[in-house]
Amino acid sequence: MAIITCAKCGASNRVEERAGMEAVCGRCGAKLEAGDGGHVVELSDATFDETIRSAGGRPVLVDCWAAWCGPCRMIAPTIEELARESGGWYVVGKLDVDANPQVAARYQISSIPTMLMFKNGQLADRVVGLQSKGGLKTRLEKLISMRESAVG
Repeated sequence: MAIITCAKCGASNRVEERAGMEAVCGRCGAKLEAGDGGHVVELSDATFDETIRSAGGRPVLVDCWAAWCGPCRMIAPTIEELARESGGWYVVGKLDVDANPQVAARYQISSIPTMLMFKNGQLADRVVGLQSKGGLKTRLEKLISMRESAVG
């Protein structure tokens, strides 16, 4: 399931990818386009491990959040922008810690927003609190360059 922001009204929409179906905004009815960039993957206790594993050598940024959290809502557009700008170099996911307590407990998420960054299936970095887009992108680029230097 992807979260796509409507270009017309700015609403965030949960969209299931189904062949032959056109996604439309729940607020304004405009056609939703995922574009050439990536999208935010909604993670759960059931899908978390497989999503991290299936990323292969690409870094994975996981935004651990909750609906009641003001700072989580403030960073959400930044997370969506990073996903759109990923160009396939990294994966961006969101994990609602209230709905998915097993993963939240495993990674000892006690403050939100918390961004977890994985590399080759392993936790490589953790950032707690509101962060700038540039700061998060720098951390992701560091993980990407680690991949390139390991390959080259």
